[in-house]
Amino acid sequence: MNLTNIGTVKDILSRHGFSFSKGLGQNFIINPDICPKIAEMGNAAEGYGVIEIGTGIGVLTAELAKRADKVCAVEIDSRLLPVLAETLEEFDNVKIFNEDVMKCDLSKIIREEFSGLRTAVCANLPYYITSPIIMMLLESRLPIDSITVMVQKEAAQRLCAKVGSRESGAITVGVNYYGTVKTLFQVSRGSFMPSPNVDSAVIRIDLHGEHRLPEEDEKFFFRVVKSGFSQRRKTISNALSSLMGISKEDVYTALENVGMPKTARIEQLDMEQLIKFSTELKAIVEK
Repeated sequence: MNLTNIGTVKDILSRHGFSFSKGLGQNFIINPDICPKIAEMGNAAEGYGVIEIGTGIGVLTAELAKRADKVCAVEIDSRLLPVLAETLEEFDNVKIFNEDVMKCDLSKIIREEFSGLRTAVCANLPYYITSPIIMMLLESRLPIDSITVMVQKEAAQRLCAKVGSRESGAITVGVNYYGTVKTLFQVSRGSFMPSPNVDSAVIRIDLHGEHRLPEEDEKFFFRVVKSGFSQRRKTISNALSSLMGISKEDVYTALENVGMPKTARIEQLDMEQLIKFSTELKAIVEK
């Protein structure tokens, strides 16, 4: 069954009475070259269990299942279940979880379904929820080797930006805290049905499995990062005093300790400066 053939896709969806949901950001891949590349470059291999987020009609799911030992796909749209029962019928190593990935217990899935296997995540993410899903995966401390996802091109540029540059954001810091990220390849808007208004890119985050800060310090670090970037045009002192209630004098002291001026904005600090600044600030505030 050719799941990237437009005629085949339309026939399957028509027989099951399926219509696309704008609210769920559904754009199904019809370029036959895309999903094999994602699977190959996303650690779908022998010895791996792969979590897929959002299945569409199963184009990427099938490519993952051909290569990995097991695939657990989390799909929120119950209307796709009968479609997937047909399109993935030949694979006995695929299990579908009809759940919201932001609410389901991924640690339980990994523990119960991937015993003895390494874990990777592969997904064509809905644009509207890209950052929350990626941050949830990073912050949950799951035993994941890599996260390979297709995202909006602009999101990919922010994710892969250098920390300390104007293009960086809270998500850039999060990714670089937990691992390393790179763009694998670009995907044109014509590769989807229906075609979105923007181009996409596939990125891979390789997690190093280490945590630079103790858990409590890590929570404080991300509060600082999210507060600072939510008011990125303000100085760090103004942003943190208004959102975290920290005195400007305390912020000034912490900034001085990392060699930054009082007027610094959060986007001007590189990764090591951010970690040191957060650690210094937490120690000052808790005195």
